[in-house]
Amino acid sequence: MSLLVKICGLSTRETLDTALEAGADMAGFVFFPPSPRHLSLETARELGRRAKGRAAKVALTVDADNATLENIAETLQPDLLQLHGKETIARVRDIKQRFGLPVMKVIAVETPADLVALPGYASVADRILFDARAPKGATRPGGLGAVFDWHVLEKLDLQLPFMVSGGLTADNVAEAIRVTRAGGVDVSSGVESSPGVKDPEMIRNFIRAARAADLTSPLSPDLRRQPLTPTLSPQGRGEGEETAPLNDMKN
Repeated sequence: MSLLVKICGLSTRETLDTALEAGADMAGFVFFPPSPRHLSLETARELGRRAKGRAAKVALTVDADNATLENIAETLQPDLLQLHGKETIARVRDIKQRFGLPVMKVIAVETPADLVALPGYASVADRILFDARAPKGATRPGGLGAVFDWHVLEKLDLQLPFMVSGGLTADNVAEAIRVTRAGGVDVSSGVESSPGVKDPEMIRNFIRAARAADLTSPLSPDLRRQPLTPTLSPQGRGEGEETAPLNDMKN
């Protein structure tokens, strides 16, 4: 398998375990109070320990200050920081250098014009996540179930690993992968029965659909690999004895 599957907004032991057992590569934890998926540091510590060695831990923040990021880094010990706000290129660079962690910058997409700043962000981030631009008046930048026109990325020439999100479900993830040739997919609201409430069966169905689509994806596996955070063996996922992670995370 070369496609990365990220389940974002996990907030309970049950749904985290479901995602891990179903084969999620990345477990996303949200640190943004307006979101129904926001975690306390105490809960994040518990879930982070549970995910350790089984999936890459991703901390989602929105325009967080250094003190907040430091608390998250110390508590969760994430493998990747997801910057989902209006962080500038300089701010992304500063966060990466200050905390010594790989960074995934989110680019909100609606039209091709939204890609103008992409080269600058690609020069400082380790990974890019393309998400649907939030509607005007929205209280949070993502996790709203909005879909963007994937054809905006159809002819994208980006050597940096990238993922797509925004309104993905088990029904449309295959088409998203086919059109964008993304090396990873990220889902939150698409596996929920109500805002912030993950549905175990929807999680399993999404991962199953993404894996099936990956088998026919046109993207070369070599373009999906990036030595950012651990790639986990089946044993590391808890399907046998745990083994040391490898420094070759798939895009």
